[in-house]
Amino acid sequence: MSASVSLPETTAGGLLALVRSGEATTRADLGRATGLSRTAVSQRVSALVAAGLLVEASSLASTGGRPAGALVFNVDAAVVVGIAVGRSRTQVGVFDLEGREIVGDTRDHEVGSGPDAVMTDVADRLRTLLEGVEPPVLGIGLSLPGTVDPERRVSLDAPVMKGWDGVPLAPYLTGACAAPLHVTNDTSALTRSELFGPAPLGSDVLVIKASTGLGIGVIADGRLVNASRGVTGELGHTRVEGADELLCRCGAHGCLETVAGGWAMVNRLVEGGAEARHVRDLVGLALDGDPVARSLLRESGRRVGEVLAVAVNLLHPQTVVVGGDMGSAFDLYTAGMRESVYARAAGSVTRDLRFAPAAYGDSAGLVGCAALVIDHELSPAAVDARLRAARAEA
Repeated sequence: MSASVSLPETTAGGLLALVRSGEATTRADLGRATGLSRTAVSQRVSALVAAGLLVEASSLASTGGRPAGALVFNVDAAVVVGIAVGRSRTQVGVFDLEGREIVGDTRDHEVGSGPDAVMTDVADRLRTLLEGVEPPVLGIGLSLPGTVDPERRVSLDAPVMKGWDGVPLAPYLTGACAAPLHVTNDTSALTRSELFGPAPLGSDVLVIKASTGLGIGVIADGRLVNASRGVTGELGHTRVEGADELLCRCGAHGCLETVAGGWAMVNRLVEGGAEARHVRDLVGLALDGDPVARSLLRESGRRVGEVLAVAVNLLHPQTVVVGGDMGSAFDLYTAGMRESVYARAAGSVTRDLRFAPAAYGDSAGLVGCAALVIDHELSPAAVDARLRAARAEA
């Protein structure tokens, strides 16, 4: 994982990126960073100010100590929408351009509900949330379990979401909001949220989504690996010892999910006489002290840690982040995970390794959906295209 050096883009969108990242706060900073002349910088900054994306510190009621002439990214220039669709729950939220939630709505839905029922309800809730929201909507980010096709904006392979594969999702939302739709995998959304986290976790991070299924996302050199694709690490479908005869939801035998996935743990809990329909029920029982539920969660963490140790040895992460429903019982779950990782990975790699809960907890996937839109729609290329379109309409 070696860092690469890239020169800043010199378009208006590139200058906005420098201000957003904190690398530049004045026109002089922008000139030094890009090599552009004072006139060229002024022209580009003026276009960004006219579009409402940049403001002068002197025009703000509170500048936070910024000097006169300082340039500030206007986080209220627009809003973005995040929609996280899971097996039995949907989260919908409206966010500012810094990824802070303005308003949100979380509801359960029936397990196995198809896209017509879920997406129609999501569209109705989104329409309600947007009432009274004045800034324009820059885009919508939507996450789904399993593999997705970001170009076609459809689900491709989600065993827990039967009936969704190949169904276009954008038409469900156009009546509530005509903004561009970006679709991603749920583990990718969780991983992306860590890049928006309040505390730096290092430039190399592994993110585990431990829920109904098991996934892994990779942050290398501060960037999300495979960000443009609809897949993440198939942790749960790695073949493991002791599971050879067990049938997985994917149709194969011997997957890690059959002995460590949330669905498998819930099945074992129910076989023991407990009442549970979802992995959240398992976690709730464990946090309430139920010994069987606690044992199952720790066992899941231990089995996941056995496979995770290989990734730790290969990638040398600084931090392992654990999110998802089972990650809500972080201390209990990671106790088993640490046991296996420290036993199986090299001591030189684990000496400074940290384990951390997802920065945004239960809202991590939703925040990741908002971050997906912000990353796409505020990229230099997207900003430049928006400015060109505005000039053409003028």
